[in-house]
Amino acid sequence: MRSVIAIALCVSVCFSPAMAAPAIKLDIVSRDSALKWIGTYRAKPQPARVPELVRAVSRLGVFGDPESAGAYVGFIAGALNANPDRADELVAAMFPLPAEDHWVIVRAIAYSGLPDWKDMLNRFADRMPTRQAMIDKYVDGKMPTLIGVTPRKERTLGEKVKGLFSSEKYDDKAVIWAMDGSPELLDVLWGYYFATGSYAPIHRMISMLHWSRDKDYTERLTIGSMTKYTLTINATRDPALLKMLKRAAKVQDKETAAILNDAIDAAETADTVRIRKEQLAAIEELKRKGPGYRRELTGWGQIGEGAIGVGCVTAAVMSVGVLGIPCVVGGAATSAALRYWGSQQ
Repeated sequence: MRSVIAIALCVSVCFSPAMAAPAIKLDIVSRDSALKWIGTYRAKPQPARVPELVRAVSRLGVFGDPESAGAYVGFIAGALNANPDRADELVAAMFPLPAEDHWVIVRAIAYSGLPDWKDMLNRFADRMPTRQAMIDKYVDGKMPTLIGVTPRKERTLGEKVKGLFSSEKYDDKAVIWAMDGSPELLDVLWGYYFATGSYAPIHRMISMLHWSRDKDYTERLTIGSMTKYTLTINATRDPALLKMLKRAAKVQDKETAAILNDAIDAAETADTVRIRKEQLAAIEELKRKGPGYRRELTGWGQIGEGAIGVGCVTAAVMSVGVLGIPCVVGGAATSAALRYWGSQQ
């Protein structure tokens, strides 16, 4: 990432003294530089800079395409969740934003999982009058949110005994990721992880890994494959994530454990090329399956652009290529590649 520009900010923002804005301005001049900053954030969190990032990304026009903005939404939501006492101040400092970008703030608050997220949306509703209908739908439960809380199932005797020797705290309630698996969700989960470094979004990704072996539905295969690939490529460069995956593999069902262990092995040996080739092979197999599969693959040109975007988002953070496809999130190159694959006989 480029070095930051050493100039003092000349404007005041709505921060308390504890949230005073940094004196150095972020050098966010492109989507790539924004994603790189997000990718390194969890190593040294700077919540006071999140509003600055939001305004910079808005100026770049990134929020104009909701399908490719999931990582940013997830990152903002994660930053709010990790700083509940500062959440209002953080959101206040994100303004002013163009009205057409207010949906990002609404969704990030709804996805944050904060106990008072509904009240928070209502508190900021006056600043986002054009999104009142969206706010009302989230508050009334007519639009799905990212996070819910559900009682944990009763532990077995074996689990209780194991808990006596574990350093992990057992809670009576657990975070659940309520949204169905989708390309957008994968983007959001990575953004949330980049903001928090927490296991919760990784746990949700692991739950989608079995789709990487799906033989019937192209979208599921795509999401599962991209989940496996992004977990692998990130774990190659993130020791904390690799350790997290190893710990998680011990408590998965047989099928998921096998897929996860394969990703772990690829990460440890930097064998990401194999994972990429296997994904391409799975896609090629679908292309050979006959008219029904070809029709579904053609449809992927519409429903799957986000899935390739997911890989591109993660790749942009890590400065790597994905699947040999031009890494243009939501751009013409991605669309063209998908249409090409869908048209092949």
